[in-house]
Amino acid sequence: MQTLCSGLLFVTIIFVVLQKKDNPFEVPIRLVQKIVAFHMKHNAEHEAVDLLMEVDDLEELHVQVVSTNYKRACLYITSCSKYLLTPDDLSALCLVHNMYMKFGELESALRIGLLLDDSKCVKKVFAATGDFPLKQQFAYIIARYGLSMEIHAEMAADENEKDALQEIVYNRKLSEGYLALARDICVMEPKSPEDIYKEHLIHRRGGIISSLVSAKQNLAATFVNAFVNAGFGQDELMTVPSASSGDGCSGIWLFMNEGHMRSSAAASLGMILLWDPDSGLTKFEKYLHSNNTDIIAGALLGIGIVSCGVRNNSDPALVRISEHMKTDNSFQRLGGILGLGIAYAGSQNNKVRACLSFILSDHRTPFELLVFCAISLGLVFVGSCNEEIAESIIFVLMDRTKAQLANPIIRLLPVALGLLYLGKQEAVDATVEVSKTFDGKIKKYCVVTLMSLAYAGTGNVDKVQKLLRICSKRHKKGGTRQGPAVIGIALVTMAEELGVEMAVRLFERLLQYGDHNIRRAVPLALGMLCISNPKVRIAQGFVHLGKGLLTLDPYHSNRQLLSPVALAGLVTVLHACLNMNSTILGEYHCLLYILVLAMQPRMLLTVNEDLKPLSVPVRAGQAVDVVGQAGRPRTVTGFQTHLTPVLLGAGERAELATEKYLPLTPVLEGFVILRKNPECHED
Repeated sequence: MQTLCSGLLFVTIIFVVLQKKDNPFEVPIRLVQKIVAFHMKHNAEHEAVDLLMEVDDLEELHVQVVSTNYKRACLYITSCSKYLLTPDDLSALCLVHNMYMKFGELESALRIGLLLDDSKCVKKVFAATGDFPLKQQFAYIIARYGLSMEIHAEMAADENEKDALQEIVYNRKLSEGYLALARDICVMEPKSPEDIYKEHLIHRRGGIISSLVSAKQNLAATFVNAFVNAGFGQDELMTVPSASSGDGCSGIWLFMNEGHMRSSAAASLGMILLWDPDSGLTKFEKYLHSNNTDIIAGALLGIGIVSCGVRNNSDPALVRISEHMKTDNSFQRLGGILGLGIAYAGSQNNKVRACLSFILSDHRTPFELLVFCAISLGLVFVGSCNEEIAESIIFVLMDRTKAQLANPIIRLLPVALGLLYLGKQEAVDATVEVSKTFDGKIKKYCVVTLMSLAYAGTGNVDKVQKLLRICSKRHKKGGTRQGPAVIGIALVTMAEELGVEMAVRLFERLLQYGDHNIRRAVPLALGMLCISNPKVRIAQGFVHLGKGLLTLDPYHSNRQLLSPVALAGLVTVLHACLNMNSTILGEYHCLLYILVLAMQPRMLLTVNEDLKPLSVPVRAGQAVDVVGQAGRPRTVTGFQTHLTPVLLGAGERAELATEKYLPLTPVLEGFVILRKNPECHED
């Protein structure tokens, strides 16, 4: 009936436009407003939004919405914004932010502000309330997003409130909550690599294992042990107590590795002590005074890992790492450079920039250090569009010899340049034009990489078509731009489920008809699309990550927000995997530790207003898309009721199963503050 009425009104509009010659738009606009008002009163918000988008007058919705329908309207506009072109998508999100602010839905307004990457909107949300527990919930949301922001005076009532909020934003509570989850589900007992391998189930033939194979096996065990026991503070290789060691670390496993492999073994201690720099940094002191430069390099990298995502105003990681970078040993400096990039990823710290820019501009710096220095700068200033850093990396790319251009590791330089423009779309156009002047194959690799990173998570169909055309062309042996084009398709289409399904079908065809370079990149792209969501077997590689408590998915808040720091870490490792023999399987196996940027607990931990753990029943199940549905449909299906803390799997959502408390955020993920419901009276 509503559709019939809308059709008749559209016919009326066309008739009036044809009849009225002076101002043909005056009467139709008034009719559109009446149609929109009718839809908004009869639970047809999605039709009202569609009509206003057609007549390019979406701002009219701000006048029409009321307290009973603004949530459904905002949800629909947010969903539609993924399919709009710039700047229409930004205008739609700004309207949603204003409507949330109008009706006091501040936590949802904050998420839209983060989606817009607008610090003014974030500060506006903090200034709009004097409710301190609600501000603490805002701080938890910002910490999960990975935004390293300073709490200013206008955002807090006094210094005590400011310090408390800053502590949450700097992720100082993350390790405590993660360990509380681990203790609750009884997984604190360390796991060994043998527990993962289950070698006793494999029939082994007799024979002598060579020392080279043994060394590789020890290196593999180092990484398995690091990722499985990440953040638990204890394991069976690196933190085994001994009588001669006062700090609880024997270091026996360290010397069971050889050469550069010792650096990864030393750095693995940072993974074990992840998110706990207060006690973790002291564990590296004895390694920093070692006579072995490989161990010192690993310790510097480990300091960066243990500090990943956790900030401190005194910058202890920078102080410790910079002290040991004044050396002529390239590998030791490399460990420090990568450690700084991991420790301060997304922080845009100018002190780190000064340290790394000096190395990048020094003509005496070895080539491999230039590459890692550029990567670290890209991680620290991800999405910043910093022109000075971009110019420095461009200069490094232009001033290369043919031998250096043939080195596979040079392909990380375009990645570093692209990280500066991650998700910034048209802002990369000028840099793309400059990259077209580069020499040889690196030019093609750079153009494709810049485009795919700048439009990552946007779902831009035009860019997907351009990347497909690159994959469809037959290239000579040794072509380099097809691999990043395949990864680029995954990056652009990962924003929503339809795009993911479309990309998976495309990859099936590329596996059948694509060149060798394409087929080699498809598993990496599939892993990116299904990360921490084992739809396909390739995505099960990190199934034991943190004993199953961690995820690598860069999306959170019901897949509304994309963490740029997490995506930057994943992209860097994916491009390194395009040539495994020269990078991860060669001397640069430490690149795997960059994955720590994307690691986050997949938990729901409820706390009271004093931030003390509070166990309450919740329903957890598969998330249901309720966009465009009238009434109050259920947001989860096939749910089970648990007591918090609980683990949330891929595609799962949680609802509170009690009326005794009210959550201070509609999205139950991570840390959620609960407040007693004043309208609930116990029997």
